[in-house]
Order: sequence, then C-alpha cells, then structure tokens
Amino acid sequence: MTFLDTNVLVYAFDASEPAKRARAVALLEDEALDIVLSAQVLTEFYWTVTRKLTPAVPAAVAQEVVRELALGRVVPIDAGLVEEAIALSVRHRLSLWDAGIVVAAQRSGCHELLTEDLTSGQAFGSVTVRDPFT
Repeated sequence: MTFLDTNVLVYAFDASEPAKRARAVALLEDEALDIVLSAQVLTEFYWTVTRKLTPAVPAAVAQEVVRELALGRVVPIDAGLVEEAIALSVRHRLSLWDAGIVVAAQRSGCHELLTEDLTSGQAFGSVTVRDPFT
C-alpha cells in the first residue's frame, strides 16, 4: 500500500507546475497502486486548492474531489494518532503535520509514503519516504 501526502493531490490540480501535475495525475490513475490517504490529507487538500492555487479550484469541485477520494481508504484522525504524531515530531524533529502523515501511513500498514516534504529514502519504522517528483 502507498500513502499519498497532500502535495501529490494538490499537484494534480496545479496548472503552474505542469511536470509535477502530469506525474501526480499518473500516480492517481495508476491502478497498480493501492492508495491510502488520511482525513488530514483530505482537509489540507481542500484548503490548499481552494485558497492557494492560481487559479483556485472552485469550492464545489474541490468538495466533490474530496468526496470521491473519501470512497477509498482514509485513515481517521483520533486522539491516539495525535499523541503518536507529537511523540514522532519530537523524536525526529518533524513538523507536527508531517508527523501526523507518517503516523497515519504507519497505522494503515503502508510501506511507502509519497511526498516531497520529507527526505526521500528516510525510513520511519516500516514506512519509507519517496519523492515522486524526482
């Protein structure tokens, strides 16, 4: 199973980054990938594409994308995940948000985390980070 960080989803809608957009779309369309997301990724995606992209994705479109993505595997955020993320954040000097992504990937049994926000090749237990854009 492969966990996708928010940036992968955002790039699929980012017209200002055509190469990354093409790569992100290819990943999302790859039926060989068993993709896992988290509730955190879904909320970050919605906020980012409706507020940070130029042009912004219309709210109704972004909401529909979230609805579609939520039909797949989504790791919920609960108090235990937050506590684990805090501990991981302190132990590895990660932002709390990145640590939450790592913990969600661990909880879901993923062995691969696709993100450009962490060091490619870095391992957190059984989860290895890979930058899909390099």
